[in-house]
Amino acid sequence: MFMKNTIKVINGPVVKLGSTDEFKMLEMVYVGPKRLIGEVISISDTETVIQVYETTQGLKVGDLVYPTGELVSVMLGPGLMGNIFDGVLRPLQKIKDSDGPFIKAGSNIPSLDFEQTFDVEVKVQEGNYLGCGMVYAVIKETSAIEHRLMVPPHIEGIAKSVKPSGTYKVKDTVLVLETKAGDVELKLYQTWPIKKARPFTERLELSTPLITGQRVIDTLFPIAKGGTAAIPGGFGTGKTMLQHQLAKWSDADIIVYVGCGERGNEMTQVLEEFTKLVDPRTNQTLMDRTILIANTSNMPVAAREASIYTGLTVAEYYRDMGYHVAIMADSTSRWAEALREISARLEEIPAEEGYPSYLPSRISKFYERAGMMINQNRSTGSVSIIGAVSPQGADFSEPVTQNTKRFVRAFWALDKSLAHQRHFAAINWNLSYSEYIYDLSSWYDNTLDPKFLKYRSRILSILAEEYKLNEIASLMGSDVLPDNQKLTIEIGRVIRTGFLQQNAFNAVDTFVPLHKQLNMIETILYLYDSSLRFIEKGKALSLILKSGIFDQVIQMKYEIGNEPTDQFDTLKHLIDQTIDSIF
Repeated sequence: MFMKNTIKVINGPVVKLGSTDEFKMLEMVYVGPKRLIGEVISISDTETVIQVYETTQGLKVGDLVYPTGELVSVMLGPGLMGNIFDGVLRPLQKIKDSDGPFIKAGSNIPSLDFEQTFDVEVKVQEGNYLGCGMVYAVIKETSAIEHRLMVPPHIEGIAKSVKPSGTYKVKDTVLVLETKAGDVELKLYQTWPIKKARPFTERLELSTPLITGQRVIDTLFPIAKGGTAAIPGGFGTGKTMLQHQLAKWSDADIIVYVGCGERGNEMTQVLEEFTKLVDPRTNQTLMDRTILIANTSNMPVAAREASIYTGLTVAEYYRDMGYHVAIMADSTSRWAEALREISARLEEIPAEEGYPSYLPSRISKFYERAGMMINQNRSTGSVSIIGAVSPQGADFSEPVTQNTKRFVRAFWALDKSLAHQRHFAAINWNLSYSEYIYDLSSWYDNTLDPKFLKYRSRILSILAEEYKLNEIASLMGSDVLPDNQKLTIEIGRVIRTGFLQQNAFNAVDTFVPLHKQLNMIETILYLYDSSLRFIEKGKALSLILKSGIFDQVIQMKYEIGNEPTDQFDTLKHLIDQTIDSIF
């Protein structure tokens, strides 16, 4: 005879019990003698279903399941920055030191180091009223980040007792708040359910671009701070490397990098590179403002779902402090595959390609947690989400890509042929788009230059025309084209090679500020207009091509630095001299 809270069925990460009233929906539970972390995902009058976030190897029928009375939550506080965690925010370095290179089932090492001390500067006094989210103390967490201790959401009251500034451990109480429900002790950390979005006061319109330093993104397909973008591409097209580049150079204050179902060596590469890379903001290691969450392909499948929400929760926590956070999810396809596997083990009716019918709603809930917010403490912060998608065979018609496309506003489609040509970033300018241009137009006009968006439109129209002409030339040969159309093809080559293609290993070209991007496209269009006038006067385009001026314009991305300079004017003057000398 089974007890109510004993296991009856084990099917991979899915564990089933009999009918019981001991558990609540989405409650965190401990499964078996090793107390594996699990979550209640279904309750009926005949059975209770739990998904386990760890390997169920060794579990047996009849093992007990223990309730906690809480939702699946993570511990948030100082000590997160610069570290690497698993999908449920357990510190991997501490686990390695304690248990060896593999995570033991039931490992319960807390996210934060309870023995580590922090210098706490208390900002309030006894008798002060503290509302939800208000900052009561600050800690210099790393050289780049000031950690702001906040009153947890849904709690407010009068400071009954306040400890002085000094050195404290994570579990020490620094403030007692007198609330209507009784006294609440505020420590250096707080907990929050990963599947529940943290509250905010107001969602703002997106009006500021997230500057990445990648020309094809910043100029042609920008993303706003607080926006969403997808990077779909087949195997080997550079999704992970593009996300690495965005994490290194984007002007977000904090990077949360989630490796979801990817190979372990990719997360190792991130960890090794970011510790060596110097942050241009602080001249310190980039890890000082980066948090890594790894649920690699050899880790439990069910925890992939948790890793995405764990990363979001950490990002929202720092957003509430007033920071702009960028979260890199690599890859949401592996996350969707975890949903498919769990759904299959639950014997649910599958939808397209075996994915569960609720896949679109899960994807929308993920991306909807992005945004620019006025927080409860009246600070302004944002969470930008950039998710990689890995469609099999680069088939963009598959369900994950198509449903992601419904909920993101920037779509950076990676092209296998461009990747094979070593064209980085391999973003196909004919398939990609950004819906943020209208939202950001005022920022470009007022902060950069009103000419920027006009130049952008011309660049896109030239690329579209070049694509059509190349198709004609491939069928009939380029000799049949008139010189003005040949010029379009040649300028398209200059745009592709000299502007869109970027060298991540070149110190000048790896990151390009917006003012240089503007000067580059202005110079390319100047060459186009000057050459077009030359052709209209009856001269042959081949004369200009022989001069080598087109290749000199391509080389400007390496030869002209990123600081404001008059070298672009010199290059324009050289274009004029070259064409005049031919006349």
